[in-house]
Amino acid sequence: MQYSTAQFRKGLKIEIAGEPLTIVDFQHVKPGKGGAFVRTKMKSLITGNTLEKTFRSGEKVDVPNLEEKNMSFLYQDDTGYWFMDSQTYEQMNLKEENVSEAIGYLKENIEVGILFHNDKPIGIDLPMFMELAVTETDPGVRGNTASGGSKPAKLETGKTIQVPLFINEGDTVKVDTRTDEYIERVS
Repeated sequence: MQYSTAQFRKGLKIEIAGEPLTIVDFQHVKPGKGGAFVRTKMKSLITGNTLEKTFRSGEKVDVPNLEEKNMSFLYQDDTGYWFMDSQTYEQMNLKEENVSEAIGYLKENIEVGILFHNDKPIGIDLPMFMELAVTETDPGVRGNTASGGSKPAKLETGKTIQVPLFINEGDTVKVDTRTDEYIERVS
């Protein structure tokens, strides 16, 4: 199966020379002379590198063999990070380079999506928002409001984010995993 340049859209996953890529941005160009073309900016799903390429209008690209499985994070040891398939209960070990962007959010029993390319794990899809306990932060000062400033807070997973001054140790906060931003305090 192949995609034509007419089917290009942001977020579309394509494959070029055996490497799965996602389209970040594209632009159809119709010059006064010559044939139309599509200027494309893509990001590798394996390395994270960005790449710009121009395609002739109507050119075809391959559809990558991608599969996402829902898995639960079990634990981390010297060999890597252990996950269990939610349907088959099969366990799998991923190395640190496969989970690098998600390490600060992995806690026991959290459900994640693991992306496979040709049956090889290439990345992790975290939930968009997570609720995590604050384990370390400077004490809140009376009179501080939400519009005050911010301070660093260490979460139960070891990740440090910026939180409002009124957040205390033991509070649970909602975090956007894509931007590492504090959203709100959870009661």
